[in-house]
This record gives sequence, structure tokens and C-alpha cells, in this order.
Amino acid sequence: MEFLNFYTTKIFLRMFVRKEATSSSQIEGTRATIADAIEAEITSKEHLSDDVDDILYYIKALNFGLARSGTLPLYTRLICELHRELMKGARSSGNPFPGEIRYTQNWIRGISLSNALFVPPPPHEVHPALSDLEKFIHSTKEDYPPLIKAALIHAQFETIHPFVDGNGRAGRLLITLFLWKERLLEISLLYLSDFFKKHHDLYHTLLHHYHGDPPEITSWIDFFLEGIIETSKAAIQIAQKINQILENDMAKVLDASKGADSTLHILRHLYGQPIVDIAKIQEWTGFTRAGSQKVIEGLR
Repeated sequence: MEFLNFYTTKIFLRMFVRKEATSSSQIEGTRATIADAIEAEITSKEHLSDDVDDILYYIKALNFGLARSGTLPLYTRLICELHRELMKGARSSGNPFPGEIRYTQNWIRGISLSNALFVPPPPHEVHPALSDLEKFIHSTKEDYPPLIKAALIHAQFETIHPFVDGNGRAGRLLITLFLWKERLLEISLLYLSDFFKKHHDLYHTLLHHYHGDPPEITSWIDFFLEGIIETSKAAIQIAQKINQILENDMAKVLDASKGADSTLHILRHLYGQPIVDIAKIQEWTGFTRAGSQKVIEGLR
């Protein structure tokens, strides 16, 4: 069914974006789950935890980046706009200069420069380093396959560490935007943060070795490409399973008696927003509160 495939695609977009946002935020220490992120969409903002807030801002930034990249090249300007969407207003971030390239020295792990695991370039070298990264992103002279280029872009961005905070999340957003701009994805369903979270220690170790002296680049690229393979296979399997479940559920509703149309309408929405309240059902259907409750009871 063409409609079913189209709708299933919309489901995947919403759910995969949430999964990516959750995994990328969890790499940075966020404890909220994807269920928390889904529930947050029907919860007033003042009742959200800082952890969930981070995930919602990541979703906002990713959707913004995909839309903005259609009109703006992947230059520092877009990266800064992306960072602004990611950090501005996010409560746990403390608003650390959203969208602004850092003018202070930062470091990775450790309590000071003297015992840091890695010290990124000093502030006066950040803009030139980003300029070089821009040239690499848009260069057509090198014969790098796009996936290898994506691996190098992410690692190089993390080496530069151009912002006071949010570099890991911004760098992982860049992977999707680059692959999207390169037209390697028909729809934006390939997200690596879950793979990086699964191999959290190795992910950080290989990035550290990448910007070591001497740099260890091949191991990082191998790891990145393994992530592409594993993530792609998982996405296909998940798509097939969800498509089958949705087909089965729709068939059950169609076999039922009265109210099939309204129940189908709600069922389709539920695959994109599986945690709801009465108000959400009313929004989807236009029914009264009593009518919405009756439909819910019919789905049990």
C-alpha cells in the first residue's frame, strides 16, 4: 500500500529523530529515555526535567538543520545557527554562548589544562581551523568517498571543539547533515549516536587517538564505517518489523465493526506519538472528551 509506506516513513522520521536525540544526549550524560522524550510532547514545559529538555532541543536543532541545509551551504554560519538552536534556552546548558565560536580555552576531561586528556586549539586558531574544515567539506579535488569524508569531518570538528559546550552533540548533527547534503539518504533515517553510545568508551578512545601525536586515523575510520553498516542494517530490520505490525493492526481495526475510520485515524497517529492524553485524542479527531474516551476504550 503506497499510503501505508508513506505514512510509515513519516513514523520513522519522528521516532528515529527522537532516538538519535536521546542517544546523542545520553552520550553526554543525559539520563532521560526516549519514552521521556515522547511523553514530554504532551507535558507542559515547566514540568520537564533538564535531561528531557536537552533531548527536545536536540530534536529542534536537527529538524532546523535539515530544513536550513536546503538553502544554506554547510559552512560555519550554518554550524553556528545549529548550535544556537541546540543550546539557546536549554536549561541544563546554562546558555554557554549559544551559536558563538569560543574565545576562551577549553579542554576535554580533567579539572584543568594541566591534567586534561586533550586540549583543543587555542581560541585564535579556531576560526582558521574551521575555515580549513569548510574547504575540506566542499572540496571536490580529493578523491575521498563520502562516508570516509563524513568520518573525517566529525573527528576534525571534535578536535577543533569550537564551542564552549555542546560540541559532541553539534558534531554528531553534522554527520547527518553532511550525508543529507551529499544525497546519500533519501530520507534522514541514518543516525549513528545509538552506535556511538553502545560503544561509548571506544568512541571516545578512538577520537582521542585521532587527534593524538601521531594521529591514529585508520582505526577511527574503520569504527565509523562499522557504525554505518550496523546502523543501516538495524534501520532496515526495524522498518520491516514496524511496517508489518502496522499492517496487522490496521487489518484488525478494519475487521472490527463501527468506528473503524476514526480508530484508524487515531491508530496512524499513535505510531508517531504512542504516549497520549485525552486532549491529544481530541486534537486529532475533533471529538468531545467523552467521544475521545470511547475511542480509546475501543482500542484496548
